[in-house]
Parts: sequence; C-alpha cells; structure tokens
Amino acid sequence: MLAPSPGHLFTMTPRTARLLLPLTLFGLLAACGGENTKPTQPQAVRPATPAKPVKIGVALGGGAAKGFAHIGVIKMLEANGFEPVVVSGTSAGSVVGALYASGMDAFQMQQKAVALDEASIRDVRLFSGGLVQGRKLQDYVNEQVGNKPAEQLKKPFAAVATQLETGDRAVFVRGNVGQAVRASSSIPGVFEPVTIGGKTFVDGGVVSPVPVDAARQLGAEFVIAVDISSKAGGQRPTSLLGAVNQSITIMGQRLGEQELARADVVIRPQVLDIGAADFEQRGRAILEGEKAAMAAMPQIRAGIARLQQAHATTARNAEARAEAAKAEAYQRCQDSRSRIEKLRGKEKDCSAPAH
Repeated sequence: MLAPSPGHLFTMTPRTARLLLPLTLFGLLAACGGENTKPTQPQAVRPATPAKPVKIGVALGGGAAKGFAHIGVIKMLEANGFEPVVVSGTSAGSVVGALYASGMDAFQMQQKAVALDEASIRDVRLFSGGLVQGRKLQDYVNEQVGNKPAEQLKKPFAAVATQLETGDRAVFVRGNVGQAVRASSSIPGVFEPVTIGGKTFVDGGVVSPVPVDAARQLGAEFVIAVDISSKAGGQRPTSLLGAVNQSITIMGQRLGEQELARADVVIRPQVLDIGAADFEQRGRAILEGEKAAMAAMPQIRAGIARLQQAHATTARNAEARAEAAKAEAYQRCQDSRSRIEKLRGKEKDCSAPAH
C-alpha cells in the first residue's frame, strides 16, 4: 500500500477502525489508571492551633508585716500581663493569697491593706501566756472572701501549715479559708496552735517557708516565688527566746533554699529590715514588692516565652502526627480498592468509619 502523498487525505476504513478501537480504549484506561492508581488525600489548609497559655502560679512566703510586699509583686505581674491563675501561701502569704484568690485585684488588696487596723486581726489572750488567739484573723479573712470555702474561690488556692504532732506539711485546699489561714499563720510562741479535725497546726513556715511545691500541686506550670523570710543576721542572740527564734530562722532558711530551687523565678523584695509587727511600714513594703517584681520581669518574660514555645512545638507535633495517621488510614483505604477500580482511577469513599 502506497503512503499518501502530501495534500492527500487519509481515509480510515471500517476495518482499520475496528483494529484501532481496542488500542484506543486500552490507552485511555492506562492514562486514567497511571498516576491516579494511588490517589492522595486532599490537603486542607488549616489555621495554626494557638499555643496553650502558660499556667502561672505564685508562691507567697511568710514574713508577718513584710507580707504587704506580696501586694506590690502581684500588682506588677498584673500590669505586665502575667496574671497568676494559681495561688499558694504560707503565713502572711496565705493572708494575701486568700484575698487574691477570692477575686480581688492588687489595687483592691492595696486599699484593704491601707485601711487595715492591726487591732482587727489581733486578739491577745492573757490566760494563754499572752499569745494571739487568731480568731479575729480567721473572721477577718472569711469576711473578705465572702465566707466562701476554698474550693469556691475564683482561683485555686492553698494555705500551707505544719501539723504539730508529726511535723508533716499540711496543704489546705478545701473548707474554711479563714481557719486554714489562721493555722498557716500560727507562729510558734506568738499564736496559739489551731485545732482542726482533732489535729493541731502551727505556722507553715516551719516546713515550707515559700510554698513552691503547693503551687505545683495546684497545677502551676510556671511558679513565681516571693521570698520575704528572715535570714540569720550573723549576730549571737542575747536571750533564750532570741536563740529559739534564731534556730527556727536557720531551719526555715535551709528548708526554704531547697524548695525555692524548684521555682522558675524567685523574687526577693528588700524588706528584711521591716519588723514582724511593723504595720506602719506597709506602704514601703508594697513599694519594695513592686520594685523587686519589675527587676525580675525580664527573667519572667524569658521563662514564659520558653514555655510558650514549648507548647507551640508540642501542638505542632501533635497535629503533624494526627495528619500523618489520617493520611496513612486514607491510603490504606484506597489500597483496598479492587483492580478494576484502580484501573479506572475511581476513588473509594474513605470518609465513612470502618466496620
């Protein structure tokens, strides 16, 4: 058969068409079943999951009148966008902590502090050796928190005390807030011990001067500890009572160092020269708390940023694992298609749950 000359039209005969038709169909099937034999799951564009916020906790240490410094620290934390959501306190720290956990902000607490009359929280009983009973402190705290139990406060709260019979640490997170604060604040030799549930409790500073561990137990991821505890002054006590107080201070110092090492940031307001009963220095104590908190702010920002980055990385990794598992399940579903479905490039509906 001669090839057609240029310009000559090629005419397909019926016999030629019958020969070419199977080849054409095979080519179409091959084209459909080539690259699409293993369909890939459509990829949707998903918005980035926001990182989980860091759960900040404050551990407020004991220190009697020096405890007003806690208000200044909290004020600066709030002003810089680092509002604590978990609060633990020992002794004076439990008083401030209870008010803060009840929903007061730092400015409201400062107003309360300025208006506070020392006589409203101190009730001396002569027949008990001149010790402070602590009932007035208990009633004052309960009044300020609206007589709510600890578990109904707006923020998780823990008051730390010491069980006198065993020396064990006691962490009060439920029940009567004022009573828990009273137990936490019952300084040996100054306050009468408190009986709760048949057990006797004294100041939490004996076993936990700055309650970092209690804040962790409440769920805090980032703990800011405020240390206002007294330190051994390098001088020899001149009386028996002075020797006892110095011994307690040294013991608390050693225990406090161990627990403070488990905090993320430690703030130390310069209030060590304020006396235990020097309520007239409350304004200065608040100011020193503000100054110390501001000095620690770069460290706080850096620590929070590291945790936020860790949260973001964890969230991205979890999303990636979920997407990979979903894609793998989709591919297994598509691989289960029949040979004809694969040749035709027909995708299987993999959205329905497998039975």
